[in-house]
Amino acid sequence: MANTLIDRRFYDAIVNFEGSEAAQDYYYSVMNAEMDRDGKKDTVRNMILRVYSMLFCDDLGALPGQIAGPDDVVATADRLHTGTMGFDRQHWYRMQHHFPVIDDDNYDRFAALVISDLNAGPLHEAALNDGDMLLVGAPDPLHMTQEQLEKQEVRVVRMKGDVQ
Repeated sequence: MANTLIDRRFYDAIVNFEGSEAAQDYYYSVMNAEMDRDGKKDTVRNMILRVYSMLFCDDLGALPGQIAGPDDVVATADRLHTGTMGFDRQHWYRMQHHFPVIDDDNYDRFAALVISDLNAGPLHEAALNDGDMLLVGAPDPLHMTQEQLEKQEVRVVRMKGDVQ
């Protein structure tokens, strides 16, 4: 997937999006860039949303190639944790990256953050160097008891090049 565009510079633009007009410009230039996908033109935005949808295809009932929409991202964002399960700011992915609200205006930016972090961000580096990983937890983590949290099944998200 557009690996030359989904790099550390893109990740940094997403992280600095709120405070920098240059970061916003770069983010939009990458997201709107057209790529050749199986002989058809497509945007990086659509490619990212397809990959994000793939992370949750079983839970969302997403078909291969389906693009994640705002409702899909909102429904899944709270399920992402890094390193170990937990709802503290250190491990709860969206709060760690200051996304207290995910809506129609920023759902694609959150999906891009996740995919770029897995591809070239600190999460990628932590997976290679420390064995940390992105975990997908239960569908409704905010309404689980402590016992349910401890017994929930988690899936590890591994991308090409991650350490086993």
